[in-house]
Amino acid sequence: MSRDRSPRRLRRRDRNALIAASLTAMSLTASGCVVVHGEREVLPAATRAEAAKALTAFTTAYNKADKAYDNSLDAPYITGPFGDITAARLKAGQANSPSGNPDHVPLKLSDVKITIPKKAGWPRWFVADAQGNKTGTVRWLMVFTRGDLGERWRVAYVTLVAPGAVPRFKTDKDGWAEAVPAGSRQLAVAPGKLSQEYATYLNKGGQTFADGRYTSVERAARAKRARKPGLVTQFIDGPLTNGGYAPLALRTADGGALVFFTTHHYEKQTAATGTTVPPQGKDVQALTKGEVKQSLTLEFMSGEVALDPAASGKVAVLGRVPGLTSAQGE
Repeated sequence: MSRDRSPRRLRRRDRNALIAASLTAMSLTASGCVVVHGEREVLPAATRAEAAKALTAFTTAYNKADKAYDNSLDAPYITGPFGDITAARLKAGQANSPSGNPDHVPLKLSDVKITIPKKAGWPRWFVADAQGNKTGTVRWLMVFTRGDLGERWRVAYVTLVAPGAVPRFKTDKDGWAEAVPAGSRQLAVAPGKLSQEYATYLNKGGQTFADGRYTSVERAARAKRARKPGLVTQFIDGPLTNGGYAPLALRTADGGALVFFTTHHYEKQTAATGTTVPPQGKDVQALTKGEVKQSLTLEFMSGEVALDPAASGKVAVLGRVPGLTSAQGE
């Protein structure tokens, strides 16, 4: 029996095969069984226009929330340590001033420099470096992230650094930066381990970090606060590395990396018998549960940014923004 190999018959067969393949792919996609090969492609995390739009949307939401002391107005635009710190700040503000922020000054960002890495997979992220109108000459370093194409860009990290402290990043001929994997062995400390290393350093010291305001000076200040007449202060520090708290690193021009990471802290103040914990400010009181008699435990979230050198050397912490998120009286 002969087969019909006419051009029309062949085209119809190819069309039917294509439709069947498409339907199969749709079915597998719906069941979660398809590997999207685009996830493995190294692509810019965002377009420059998209990044600029995300920065504007965040600033608008941030100002509305700050003016009203209403976290619902900016919650969709923030996450990670910055999200926790901001939510607590607005909660305290609302408790103490239900009608809104009487001292509100809109945040304005100028001299904005956006750095977008090329990377594969999710999350995608980029860094905005800007001059803020509320903090003198220091620079605002903001990290925007999102977990998939359907999500809104959210700010996970906001750290403040001195002018000139932001390093020059490694970029390709098109201006795209390079993301450094959390497990990279090309640095003094893998970005994924910096949170734990910093928490350990604050507690025990060591040689991992260079001396400075957020390292040796911070440890000296803690030692001074640890024992005051009639009051003992204990510190507990821990890492946070998942979800919105994940470390994010950009390759610098010298082969090192600028790393953003999160740490979690508790500070417990215990008064001697017959005395009480010193009075706290109204914002602390607004976030405190229980009655403060013999002790007060303060919980902090902190976002850090550090220069992690290539291969060897000490890590330099450039900026640290801690924020009280809750308190417990006993």
